[in-house]
Amino acid sequence: MSSQPAESTVPHPSDPLPEQHGRLSTQPDPRLPSWSAASRARIAAIAFWGNLICQMGIILSGGAVRLTASGLGCSTWPNCEPGQFTPELTLEAGIHPFVEFGNRTLTGVLGVFAIAVLLVSWRWLRHKGAGFRRLAWVPLIGTALQAIIGAFVVRLDLHPGLVSPHFLISPVIVAASTVLVVRLYEGDGTARRTVPWSTVALYAAIAALGFTVLVLGTLVTGTGPHSGDDGEITRIAIDPRLISQIHAASVWLFCALLAVLLVLLHRDPRSAQARVSAWALVALTAVQGVIGYVQYFTGLPELLVFFHLLGAALFAAGIAWVGARLVSWHSDKAPGDSEAGPGRAGRITAAADGSAR
Repeated sequence: MSSQPAESTVPHPSDPLPEQHGRLSTQPDPRLPSWSAASRARIAAIAFWGNLICQMGIILSGGAVRLTASGLGCSTWPNCEPGQFTPELTLEAGIHPFVEFGNRTLTGVLGVFAIAVLLVSWRWLRHKGAGFRRLAWVPLIGTALQAIIGAFVVRLDLHPGLVSPHFLISPVIVAASTVLVVRLYEGDGTARRTVPWSTVALYAAIAALGFTVLVLGTLVTGTGPHSGDDGEITRIAIDPRLISQIHAASVWLFCALLAVLLVLLHRDPRSAQARVSAWALVALTAVQGVIGYVQYFTGLPELLVFFHLLGAALFAAGIAWVGARLVSWHSDKAPGDSEAGPGRAGRITAAADGSAR
């Protein structure tokens, strides 16, 4: 199978040669000559994994705000109260201000990791290509956008027309962060498909439907009892039972397309990694479906809704993981490939600590 390169990783002549440590290759930093390949690899792993975990965590902390009715625990933004940045414990407000402020604080942590991902990508991972560096902007831009929308959510008293987009940005960032993590451990050659275009097209439909499932899920939430505050909060004027049924139907359609994708992947000997990620997505979708039905028939208990939010974060990551496995950046030619992009193997030097391979 021949394929066109999806991304050029031709190095700039002035870029230092990358050094390998375990599965990670990083470029030496002229500003930090004493830092070994092992040190750079550890920092890169911490930055990328920390970013992914925190991007999932913000979904859960936001869910905790909603499920504990703490959405207006702080009445303004960025201060918790006018002239008061941090919350104060009072009998009247209880823990609500702290839950809301904790969610805001995690946004700050996200910003730190997002900046770290960007710096590491541009200083030590330039050999992975311009597309990789562009994708590294997504966590920082998305986090900044989340903070801005969050301010309007508070000022507009948790209007569901803003709460839904506020949530939906997070799965997109989680998906991009997942691809960054996969790409971090992948090879440094030119990107190429490992499956036929028909499989890629089917995956694109699955990814679009997966996002639709998440959108419909936010509409279900916007009609339900967990508004985020004990007061009179505007809800979406749709029959909760009807929108829940439409949401469930979209999930079943998603499962059907995913089953077709698995058949195609099992017919292709080159898609072993994609099969693993696809089966993981099947398992995750099944668990998420069970939780969804149980919470629907038990009146949406808070704990089950919280686990359903965790499932939504993992669902977004799982879809992105499958997509990332349909492409390879290793320089070796796949069986049947007539051409492959220029590899980097000849440019990788041994790490100073002797751990390179």
